[in-house]
Amino acid sequence: MPSVDPSVESESGEFVAGQFEGSAFDAPPDAEPPRNEERLQKILAAAGLGSRRTCERMIDGGRVTVNGKEATLGDKADAARDAIHVDGQRLVTDTRLVYLALNKPRGVVSTMDDDKGRDAIADFLPNINTRVFHVGRLDQDSEGLLLLTNDGGLAHKLMHPSYEVAKTYQVEISGPVPRSMGRELKAGITLEDGPVKVDSFRVVDAFGRAALVEVVLHEGRNHIVRRMFEAVGFPVQRLIRTQIGPIRLGDLRPGRTRHLSQGEIGALFKAVGE
Repeated sequence: MPSVDPSVESESGEFVAGQFEGSAFDAPPDAEPPRNEERLQKILAAAGLGSRRTCERMIDGGRVTVNGKEATLGDKADAARDAIHVDGQRLVTDTRLVYLALNKPRGVVSTMDDDKGRDAIADFLPNINTRVFHVGRLDQDSEGLLLLTNDGGLAHKLMHPSYEVAKTYQVEISGPVPRSMGRELKAGITLEDGPVKVDSFRVVDAFGRAALVEVVLHEGRNHIVRRMFEAVGFPVQRLIRTQIGPIRLGDLRPGRTRHLSQGEIGALFKAVGE
């Protein structure tokens, strides 16, 4: 597992030193809370994997592990503390944990509350009764996908650059797009704080004097996408983040949120090596 350097700051502020040190429900390091164990098939059924009989067949078929060990019928687990995987994918069984996708509208600041009275993330979470953190930021003029959770451990890893979670952006710029732009951005350019390159580049559409391009990158430095396009002579006119790791914005409307599915949550854990 990659080491964690708490001093790194990320893309559009995507990593804040010391912000996440573990789950929101972690006990103090000197405390050992009592285990609350239940039959494993009951935990799997409560997580929506089917009836208890179906879940028993999963266990009997060798498809379930608990803390890295293959489970057997009769095993018990603590849904809030044990790492349970089904078919190699992490299953979130702690019902206190919340995982959301938000389509941040343009003009909204990436803070939960804003002392200047500007629209903030909390304004779009009227039905969420637990405190959640935003996983990374988008600047006020940018829009698109933000992840929100109270799972501090996962949030920390998703933001930390050493885990190299890819992010996808659609960028509107002036057209036409020179053929050399993609090659230049993939080869790497040098900014004032060091070199940077994209993982992939493609032209999505061209319309009149404007063009829409898509870039994928693992970088996490402040305003990195805007600075890259500025450096090649094409200032960003509109910036939309459409994907973080395996999670896609899809058809989620601006200002709306949705709960991630178990499959999406498991894919996020896989993206950070869990």
